[in-house]
Amino acid sequence: MLGLLLKKLHFQRKNQNSKKASVQHSSPICLSKNLDENLQLLKEALGQSSDVIIRDMKISSNSNVDAAIIYIDGLVDRNLVNHDILQPLMLNLQLIKENVSQNHSSLIDFIKSSVLTVGQIIVADDIDRVISDVLAGHTAILVEGVTQALLIDAKGWKSRSLEEAKNELAIRGPRIGFNETLRTNTALLRRIIRDPRLTIESLQIGERSKTEIAIVYIKGIIKDSLIDEIEQRLKRISADAILDVGYIEQYIEDNPLSVFSTIGNSERPDVTAARVLEGRAAILVDGSPFALTVPMLFIEGFQSPEDYYARPHYASFLRWIRFLAFALSVYLPAIYVALMSFHQELLPSPLLITVAAAKEGIPLPVGIEAIFMIILFEILREAGLRMPRTLGQAVSIVGALVIGQSAVSAGLVGAPMVVVLATTAIASFVAPSQADLGALLRILVVIVAGFLGLFGVVIISVEILSYLASLRSLGVPYLSPVTPLDIRSLKDTFIRAPLWAMDSRPASLDPNDTRRQSPDQMPQAPKTKSGKRERQ
Repeated sequence: MLGLLLKKLHFQRKNQNSKKASVQHSSPICLSKNLDENLQLLKEALGQSSDVIIRDMKISSNSNVDAAIIYIDGLVDRNLVNHDILQPLMLNLQLIKENVSQNHSSLIDFIKSSVLTVGQIIVADDIDRVISDVLAGHTAILVEGVTQALLIDAKGWKSRSLEEAKNELAIRGPRIGFNETLRTNTALLRRIIRDPRLTIESLQIGERSKTEIAIVYIKGIIKDSLIDEIEQRLKRISADAILDVGYIEQYIEDNPLSVFSTIGNSERPDVTAARVLEGRAAILVDGSPFALTVPMLFIEGFQSPEDYYARPHYASFLRWIRFLAFALSVYLPAIYVALMSFHQELLPSPLLITVAAAKEGIPLPVGIEAIFMIILFEILREAGLRMPRTLGQAVSIVGALVIGQSAVSAGLVGAPMVVVLATTAIASFVAPSQADLGALLRILVVIVAGFLGLFGVVIISVEILSYLASLRSLGVPYLSPVTPLDIRSLKDTFIRAPLWAMDSRPASLDPNDTRRQSPDQMPQAPKTKSGKRERQ
């Protein structure tokens, strides 16, 4: 009954908010023919900010037409404004006075088509659109006697140069990564995928930030229902600001309370392009050097871009190393706690004697000891990440050595526990995208192992697998293609099959075009004079 009442209250509040929003946006203010009135409205809306530039001028040398341009200093290219907007308007425009006085409305079309030497020009007739585009970096032109404004794309703010991706390093393959400029990131994807069906849809999210969002996908490959679902979830977002792709991720995921991320992310254009080519969609946010990719599968956390540039045998071996490292990072401390607390008989006698001698005099139970060391490791890791680079490595390395040695010498922890946590720490960085998840699961499994031993470890493992099997990423099973089982898609799961063998896209994504490449792409040795092929 209480749940029903809460739902009704939430529904009524949502309706009230939607009504308020509709009232606010139902009647846009149109531009008038009076230039001074339009400028006054813009000044009231933009305030008295020093970076808002309003430049009054007279159009042409033989006609007395008042006009003004408005832009935000720092968001536009000044050279472009001076040479391609102001100079043509003030010096090179030759109009007959009679035509101008008789028909002002034709003047705005003449300026757009025959005067300005810039690429993108938009015609707007309401104040809200002018304000929004000016704040986004456009330059607006208002003319006396005209109820329309020209919005010119003259953006020119400073941006970071393209650099190597820092979080997804690879020995082979492209080194370039995304930066914080949206159009630069979309251009990087265009450079890789030169398909005319590559579609980039733009949205604006954030009541105050007005952040530009781009949805990237390939028509004919991705299914239409998936794009509709993504657009619906994005348009449903009503927030003050969107500052990074992490905001978008938390608003559109299927399971917002889950510790498992069901939205993929990457800072590499080649990885993002590869996922788009499989039938996924990428979401880019202006101001963020990362791209979201949806849907996401759990196996993606163990795939590396280098897997597809190296030979398949070594790539498959490395993938199993990542699986093993993730399992060690989650289960090794818990198994040690379970063995020392409940199952000493499973250890060989010499090893048990050695470990017991090392733990002699330790005042803390082994479970508390493990949790203490895990939290200490997370503190050192966070300190190494947040401190300046010149100090971060010294703190993480020297701090770990000094504190670990001091803790053993003081008798607070045993040497075997330090060895276990050191192995766990190294293994946790083999799959960096799963490091955060591993830290949470590690503490959970250690706590269960401290109370129930190996039996508890098995129980919690079954619960985790069952929960993973129930997760969805925009309707796609999270553990695909393992469950539900798809034999053909297993070529890129536990092993990395040769590229010529992966001729179809993942069936779990249900793409419109399932064929990735032509069949029979396996290389063959040349034929000999007898017509037979050489042995491979």
